[in-house]
Amino acid sequence: MDFLAGAGVDGICIGGATGEYPHFETAERRAVIRRAADRLPRDCALLVGVGSSSMRGTLELGQAAVAAGSRALLLPMPMFFRYQQDDLQAFAAHVSRSLEAPCLLYDLPDFTNGLSPATVLALLRDEEFIVGIKDSSGHEENLTTFAAARQGRRWTLLVGDDRLLYAGLQAGWDGSISGVAGCCPELLVAIARTFQDGHAEEAATLQSLLDELIVRLSVFPTPWGIRIALEARGLPTGPLPLPLTPARRQQIQEFQGWFRRWIVRRPGAGG
Repeated sequence: MDFLAGAGVDGICIGGATGEYPHFETAERRAVIRRAADRLPRDCALLVGVGSSSMRGTLELGQAAVAAGSRALLLPMPMFFRYQQDDLQAFAAHVSRSLEAPCLLYDLPDFTNGLSPATVLALLRDEEFIVGIKDSSGHEENLTTFAAARQGRRWTLLVGDDRLLYAGLQAGWDGSISGVAGCCPELLVAIARTFQDGHAEEAATLQSLLDELIVRLSVFPTPWGIRIALEARGLPTGPLPLPLTPARRQQIQEFQGWFRRWIVRRPGAGG
C-alpha cells in the first residue's frame, strides 16, 4: 500500500483479478478490506472488488467494503459457469440495488462471464448505482463505443487492459485500474499525467515502454509476473500458488534479470 501510494496513484483497488480473489475465503477478504482502509492515505481512493463464487459472498463483501469507506465497488460477473447476457444483467442490477452503493462493472471475460456492449450500456443507462466500467475485455472497439454513448453522462470509464491505456485516453476515457501498476506504478502514473498535461507524444512513447514489459509478463500465468517483478524490487509476496518446474524457475530468473535492467528506464528511475 505504501509503495503504491508513494508512486502518486489516485487510488488503490483490492480484490480484483490481480489480487487473485478466488483463492481467498470471504472472512480473509473482509480482513484485507479493513486493513487496506486503515492503511490507505486519506487523499487516495479505495476501490474494492467484490467478485465471488456466490451471490451471498458478493453481497457480504460489498457490505464490508461500504462500511470501510470504499469509494466504489468493482463488480465482476459470475465465474466458472456460463450465463446468458440477460442473466448477467439481472445479476448486476440485483447486486447494485441491494447494496445501494456505486458499482463499476468489471468486464473480465478471460476469467468470468463476459459482458456484451449492449448489456453494459443498458446497465449504465438504467441502473442508478451502476456508475461506470473497468473494461478488461481487450476489445479496442469498446473504447469508442462507450465514449460516444456517454454523451455528457457522469459515467466513469476505466481501461482495464494495460495495452490499451494510451488508446483509451485518446478516446476520452478517464484513466485505468491497472494490474501492471501493481509492480510498476510510476510508469502508469506517468502515462496518464503526461497525456493529461497535453504531451501526447511523450505518453505514446511511455506506452511503448509499458508494452515491452507486458510482453515479458505474458509468459507467466496471471498475475505471477507482477509478483515476480515485485520480488525483484524488494517486495516479495510469498510463494506462488503452484509448484515451480525447473523451466519456470529458469524463466523467473531470466525475467528478473531483464526487469532489473528494464526498470532503470522507467520515469523517475533516477530518484
